[in-house]
Amino acid sequence: MLDSVRMRLTLWYTGLLALFLVLLSLITYFIFWRSTLQRTDINLAELSEAFLTTVQAEMLDNHGPDAPKVAAQVAIVEHRFRDHVFAVFDPKGGLLTSSQDLPNEEVPGGLLSSAPFQKLLADSASAERLFQNMKGGRSGYRAFVRKFPVKGRTYTLVILQSLYPQNEMLEEVRQTFAWVIPIAIILASMGGYFLARKSLAPVVAMSSQAGRIGAENLHERLPIQNAKDELGRLAASFNELLERVDQSFERQRRFMSDASHELRTPAAILRGESEVALSQERPAEEYRESLAVLHAEAQRLTQIVEDLFTLTRADAGQYPLSPKEFYLDELVADCTHAARSLALAKQITLTCDVPEELPIRADEALLRRMILNLLDNAIKYTPARGRVTVSCERSGNEYALNVTDSGPGIPEDLQRRVFERFFRADKARTRSENDGGGAGLGLSIARWIAEAHHGSLILGRSDSSGSTFTALLPAPVAVPHAAAPATR
Repeated sequence: MLDSVRMRLTLWYTGLLALFLVLLSLITYFIFWRSTLQRTDINLAELSEAFLTTVQAEMLDNHGPDAPKVAAQVAIVEHRFRDHVFAVFDPKGGLLTSSQDLPNEEVPGGLLSSAPFQKLLADSASAERLFQNMKGGRSGYRAFVRKFPVKGRTYTLVILQSLYPQNEMLEEVRQTFAWVIPIAIILASMGGYFLARKSLAPVVAMSSQAGRIGAENLHERLPIQNAKDELGRLAASFNELLERVDQSFERQRRFMSDASHELRTPAAILRGESEVALSQERPAEEYRESLAVLHAEAQRLTQIVEDLFTLTRADAGQYPLSPKEFYLDELVADCTHAARSLALAKQITLTCDVPEELPIRADEALLRRMILNLLDNAIKYTPARGRVTVSCERSGNEYALNVTDSGPGIPEDLQRRVFERFFRADKARTRSENDGGGAGLGLSIARWIAEAHHGSLILGRSDSSGSTFTALLPAPVAVPHAAAPATR
């Protein structure tokens, strides 16, 4: 039962409401009880004033020795109320008169001689006025005791008011709370469950829809009823997540398709050449030609597999960098020297214009691979007798490494895809027949290496006069005292 969010919300709501209603009823009952008690005390005080006024008036007309008693009896008769008991005591503490002396007065027997009443008199001995509860009768009494003077002598007036009416009224209040609170809690819990169910209905719908979404229908999205509330924003976040997952699946499918295509070509060549070589006896020269083809395709296949493995580790964040301090100008010079053989094979002029003393802290092996990939890409797409230039300059806190070729350029509509994996703008940039093909992963790897060093790789320009790729790498703020030179 508690596995349901709706039920838990309902229970929490009902519990908090029950606690609130109980506290509210207790506070209300306490305030009502205090108000009733204060009103009773005020009534007793006003009644005593009226009683003493009557006694003073009667004393003016009666001067006999029994005048105080007669005046008190007249006052008791005039102010006789239901559930009230009067008693007047003389200065010596003796009972002068009381409501028991009047005919037809219903006063519990033995009330004035009971232990609670005697305790009341003892408590009031040293007080001019005293309000106190007293046991007796059906529900007890509220007692008021005060001293008053008559002809220079001090008498004591005691008024008892039965608490039975007040207790009956308080009992009705308690009974009202006893059945109103449970009914309110039941109605509130039913309403709370309905509201929780209605409020969470979009979540149930989203959960059902999400459970139906799989790899075959990633294009579907969760319904959004109100885009401005919390559930709408949650659904929008899920839809954005599904969009990213859909794009990742699409990239993965395209990646696997392109990878299969790239791997199938050298595999087919290897298989075809080996079948031709084994089909019949051939001269040694033909065997050597077949082995050369097999070796070249095996190298190409190995390079594709290594590039795929590098990108896979990079995507998974499992390709740790090994940064160290060295000079970027020396590394660029080494890479340019290593690529001269590729340039000479196509009669391409390869020049390096890099100033000295360019310290950097980075992974030397990865930067070497990035530069070689850029040079290899430039040489591949530069026609015979063309030109490839490598330059580097510092701009603020970064180095700008430029590789410029004199190839035919990349069409504008394809420039944004140049860094995609397995992308080759073959129709735009003429490649040499002996360049060995390529899987279209070099620029992707180069861009990842630049971003791994908190830099970037961009296509600076590309038109009919050639293309320029620019790698932006962070430069140190201060020149290090000792830098490890790059291995030549």
